Amino acid sequence: MSVDSAVVRRIAHLSRIAVDENEVERLRGELNAILSFVEALGDVNVDGVEPIASVLPMQMKKRADVVTDGAIADDILANAPAREDHYFVVPKVVE
Repeated sequence: MSVDSAVVRRIAHLSRIAVDENEVERLRGELNAILSFVEALGDVNVDGVEPIASVLPMQMKKRADVVTDGAIADDILANAPAREDHYFVVPKVVE
């Protein structure tokens, strides 16, 4: 894949980055170098390589996936200026 000057301008526009016209060619070269490096990574043989989340051999801490209210709803709502049951009451902002 190759990036041309129009693509550099489009990326700058979408990123909301001001790019001077004299910087476009330099950025085009940098983006093309990055993309060629990423394409080269596709040629790396990773057969038999296990994906890892850490370089250290450790197990991720897991907890049961259960829905709770945290058992502290009253503590959380104690400083609320207005509440109803276990909910914050806020002024209406959409009409």
